[in-house]
Amino acid sequence: MIELLQWSTLAVCGALAVARVPSAIRGENRSLFGILLLMTLAILLSVEAPYLALDQVLGGRNVANLGLRFIIFGAILLVGIRIAKGFGASRALSLLTGRPGAVAFGLAGVAVIATFLMMDTAGSSAGLQAVAAKDPRNAALVEYYGAAGRLYQCYVSLVLFPAMIRAVRSSLPPLIRAAAGLLAVGAVAMAMSLLSPVIPPTLGFLRFIVNYTAILCYVLGLALIWSDKLRARASPRSRRPAAGAAPPAQETQDHARP
Repeated sequence: MIELLQWSTLAVCGALAVARVPSAIRGENRSLFGILLLMTLAILLSVEAPYLALDQVLGGRNVANLGLRFIIFGAILLVGIRIAKGFGASRALSLLTGRPGAVAFGLAGVAVIATFLMMDTAGSSAGLQAVAAKDPRNAALVEYYGAAGRLYQCYVSLVLFPAMIRAVRSSLPPLIRAAAGLLAVGAVAMAMSLLSPVIPPTLGFLRFIVNYTAILCYVLGLALIWSDKLRARASPRSRRPAAGAAPPAQETQDHARP
């Protein structure tokens, strides 16, 4: 089940990234292509066979896992900026690109590197299961390392969540509101991932479900926004505000087309 979820998520992200290649070549929405490419790479490194192959090239000390954490950081930052701009969430954007965001990114990065260096990381192991199995100290450090790797994602998710709820309750087009709903669910799932260390081993599969739910919701939410933009280009008249519509609603609608 877990492997099927991994490969399915990889297939979705990879297909969307490939679909964006022509637009990226034309210089359109390259940030979205970058997001999908980073997410595809992150998911690829989460699958055992590709991870082991790359980490062996890097020395077999799970450096690939450390790189994976920062790939995810970069993808989440780009996602957050794009969503905040797309929905006109100026407060969220300032919290991501201003000093608070830099501090959150820096602290999360330091926590990840520090816990990684404290572990005995010899021996490539996807998910660091073999590393955790070495001794109780390493097992605890793997949990702390995982929690540190989720700190920045949770920060970004919580920053975006209020704007997504406002969009769901707004009079924006159905596709945009559906996208906002998916992004809100992704934000909740991302925040819930911080609870991974307290999930008992017998329910370990819940960690994968929560993590991949977050990824799929973010990717599909962005895909819906892209679809709405394509539909708007194909039929611009359908985007004209209804008679008597308030101007602010139209302004928000325009913002919601990244």
